[in-house]
Amino acid sequence: GIFGQNVPRLEDPDLLVGRARFVDDIHLPGLLEAAFLRSPHAHAMIRGVDKTAALALPGVHAVFTLADLKPHLTTERLAVALPAPSYKQILDRPILASDEVVHVGEPVAIVVADNRYVAEDAVALLDVDYDPLPAAVDCKQALAAGAPRAHSHSPHNLAAEFTMAFGDVDAAVAGAAHVFRESLWQHRGGSHSIECRGVVAYHEPVEDRLTVWSSTQTPHAAARILCDLFGRDENRVRVIAPDVGGGFGPKLVFYPEDVSVALAAMLLKRPVKWIEDRYEHFVATTQERDQYWDVEIAVDAEARILGVRGSLIHDHGAYTARGVNVPYGSAAAMTLCYQVPAYRLDVKLAVTNKVPVTPVRGAGQPQGVFAMERLLDRVARELSLDRAEVRRRNLIPKAKMPYATPLKTRGGMQVVLDSGDYPACQRMALQRADWDGFAARQNAAR
Repeated sequence: GIFGQNVPRLEDPDLLVGRARFVDDIHLPGLLEAAFLRSPHAHAMIRGVDKTAALALPGVHAVFTLADLKPHLTTERLAVALPAPSYKQILDRPILASDEVVHVGEPVAIVVADNRYVAEDAVALLDVDYDPLPAAVDCKQALAAGAPRAHSHSPHNLAAEFTMAFGDVDAAVAGAAHVFRESLWQHRGGSHSIECRGVVAYHEPVEDRLTVWSSTQTPHAAARILCDLFGRDENRVRVIAPDVGGGFGPKLVFYPEDVSVALAAMLLKRPVKWIEDRYEHFVATTQERDQYWDVEIAVDAEARILGVRGSLIHDHGAYTARGVNVPYGSAAAMTLCYQVPAYRLDVKLAVTNKVPVTPVRGAGQPQGVFAMERLLDRVARELSLDRAEVRRRNLIPKAKMPYATPLKTRGGMQVVLDSGDYPACQRMALQRADWDGFAARQNAAR
């Protein structure tokens, strides 16, 4: 067996000595390079795109907008939302924005040229007539009455809504010795892999086969989506993930650039490469969170938890690029390692004029843990108890394992903590960290 054995990773030698092959290392005969025209506005209508100057630039092979690509697509939108009954509206991204842009960085056109330098120059020559609109930039404000709508065709900015609950939390709060409340804001973040996204596409005419090399975590899903969008049999599309310089969640997602580059290669009958630069990663690759938590904890006179309740407003971004799994993970993770008899969290997902939000490193669960830990810190402070002692009194003990929680996964399965000795783990961690000596070290440092 492998338990207790030091099993070397197969990929390490090539990565360590520079023999790895990433998307940008792929060079094909006749390779062209692409750059994207991106919206400078958080929200605006598009009245027109003048390609004249860009197409006149030597070295430019094509400028494609959605109108150019649409005849070759089965649909003009990426229907990639994971199903959930809590949706109030589905907001699928367009392959390229044509009538309206809803976040800075949204792709409007793709330019293909001899190299990236010429392509970038051509992008700068594209003349777009934008009509700016008011933007929804804060998820809490976006749900307020009279807030600007993130999409002009949407009736409101509520993307989804659900409640996670068990036990009689209102009774627990009413009968508690102490109730403490916290308002928390967990701000937006990005993944920022060492390697940004990238795509190389090549259509081989003899076998009529499209091959796409992509820095993706989900090559099989990408191939299926391309088959659906182009109306091609699965044996006519191949997606290859070479070495990937970091994924972290955003590379789970399928993007408009993936489609545009592949279709450009098919239309031009030349291989096409696009490598995302760091600026593009800030404004076009999916990000995480922006969450407002208003939560309260009820405890008895001994600081043991009786109930937790509150609300969570989650920034969904401008489009549904994945699903409701990030705020669901936040809500489900909040209580996990503690004995919480009653719980209710009311969750709302707001649509905003910002980059879409999808899983990044833990898919919302660290945010739920953060909220719970801040409540326990508040209990410790108010009751003049050691922070570690408050945790010890509320951790699920070893004798109760396996511990069946009242929570369910999005698939309907009950969440059961199957094993573990949390108090023992805490003792080990406190000892290794010299927790008892922390106050003295803190004072010395100050």
